[in-house]
Amino acid sequence: MAHPNRRDLGLLVLRVGTGAVLAAHGTQKLLGWFGGGGIEGTTKAMEAMGFHPGRESAIAAGLGEAGGGVLLALGLATPAAGAAAAGAMAGAVAVHAPAGFFAQGGGFEYPAFLGFTAAAIGITGAGRYSLDHATGHVLDRRWVVATAFLGTAIAAAAVVGRRAVDQASPEPEPDPGPGPVAA
Repeated sequence: MAHPNRRDLGLLVLRVGTGAVLAAHGTQKLLGWFGGGGIEGTTKAMEAMGFHPGRESAIAAGLGEAGGGVLLALGLATPAAGAAAAGAMAGAVAVHAPAGFFAQGGGFEYPAFLGFTAAAIGITGAGRYSLDHATGHVLDRRWVVATAFLGTAIAAAAVVGRRAVDQASPEPEPDPGPGPVAA
């Protein structure tokens, strides 16, 4: 026999834990909390990692993590929250992929895990102990799941793809102009 209360309690724990971690990372980017660089530091980092424009990329990553994390923890608009957080993690995976899989070597293990967890929660739903449940699942409908994940997949592919193109073809050296004129 199924134990829906246990299942819903498990979803609550998973949502709050995952959401809190994502929100903490997002506030590092947006507000400089928890030793983060804030918008200015994150903008510089984004530009150095090949994301252009840097400021908009920093804001998008911070909002995807902080906003998605808070909404996941609350269980509100869970499909959109899971999709936003997963999309932000797709960008992080792209940055860490050249270092391989494992986190101890700088790899993509950690952002991939957060992204897959956020996506799974977004697809599964928040469970009974959530604001989605309390509001009659107004923001947790099948069409919201499909729209949120399709939109995020397209946006993440575009951002990561553009970064890959920018990384593959660095800007040309500026033309130094005419050399010294021979007399």
